[in-house]
Amino acid sequence: MSDPEKGRSVADRILDATVFAPAGLVITIFDELPKLADKGRSRIDGQVATARVVGQFAVQMGRQAGRRRLDELRGRLVGTAGGGQAEHEPEASGGEHEPEASGGEHEPEASGAEHYHDAGPRVRKVDTNSSLAIPGYDTLSASQVVQRLAGLGRDDLLSVRSHEAASRHRRTILNRVDQLLSMQDGA
Repeated sequence: MSDPEKGRSVADRILDATVFAPAGLVITIFDELPKLADKGRSRIDGQVATARVVGQFAVQMGRQAGRRRLDELRGRLVGTAGGGQAEHEPEASGGEHEPEASGGEHEPEASGAEHYHDAGPRVRKVDTNSSLAIPGYDTLSASQVVQRLAGLGRDDLLSVRSHEAASRHRRTILNRVDQLLSMQDGA
């Protein structure tokens, strides 16, 4: 086999590399461009369609979750989560239905203003007129409650623990109350 470049001068090789090869590349690109565009379009269109479906699904799920959360919060404000789902509400005659225990002690307040709310598979009792030492307790996040626990006495800590165990069961609060009670017992 003979090398085609062997008999060519350096000037011809430079001319090929700087003029003819780029010109051939441009001509090839223009000839192949429609085929490349079709190939890219078909591949990208499929990915865009998939991304659009996934995005629409995510938005729909986010809306549903947001509505559920909004209904839950609205229910807490009016006393029944789920925006008035009557299937878990007690009768107006005094609430003789006892909710399923959720593992914590169940000591309702004597105020008589107890309400039920849907907590998924379990139904828990929530006292909307709690007389806890922390104002607005039921509207506070766990971190906000934990910040306010340190200044409470034993009786107030026990009330907070009982209320939390009977309602939202936030482990952060329950653990911190237990720590503070242990520290008071040891002091």
